Amino acid sequence: MRDYLVEIYRLTDRLGDDGAYVSTSALADLLRVTPPAVNRMVNRLRSHGLIEHAPYQGIRLTEAGQREARIRLRGHRIAEAFLVNVMGFGWETIFDEAQRMCTGLTPALLDRMYEMAGQPQFCPHGEPIPDAEGNLAPIDDMALAEAPTSTNLVITRVTTREADRLHYLHALGLIPGVELVVHHVAPFNGPIQLKLHGEYRIIGHNLAEQIRVRTE
Repeated sequence: MRDYLVEIYRLTDRLGDDGAYVSTSALADLLRVTPPAVNRMVNRLRSHGLIEHAPYQGIRLTEAGQREARIRLRGHRIAEAFLVNVMGFGWETIFDEAQRMCTGLTPALLDRMYEMAGQPQFCPHGEPIPDAEGNLAPIDDMALAEAPTSTNLVITRVTTREADRLHYLHALGLIPGVELVVHHVAPFNGPIQLKLHGEYRIIGHNLAEQIRVRTE
């Protein structure tokens, strides 16, 4: 159930609105399960007061559902930080490993991993780590694809978990904490030219949608 809550949370986060509805078909695609399986779980989650379901709109998390999702995310993001900071994994390979690890972590073990990883506030992809009660401060950022030109920006987080995309972004130097400027945006969702470290980079619009930035 928590896995479903986390994926609903991630879908909602991409929309930039905690109260947004997401479609059950999008959830099925993300989890790679059948629509009937999603519908069964939706009914279970709704019976526990964790989601709301509106006809022709989709589903959204209740406040209790958001809290449960963030508690699960805390374990996953601490596991990711542990894999990178302590075990030396690359950020492109850790998502599935952390997913398997966090299902069996006790609170004591999770706290120990958190300490060993250096008490990180963010996962290696830049996502903030909720506290033990599932609290998380609002995130004030935007998709790079929507960022203004000629403005100093800093990358806050990367939302994709596809290994090949993460490897590509790392090779381009587009990682959390990096400062950049959008130099030019081609019309009709065309390529975006960036300037960072005095050099230019060009990326596609779809990839820019998976990079979050804030103004300095």
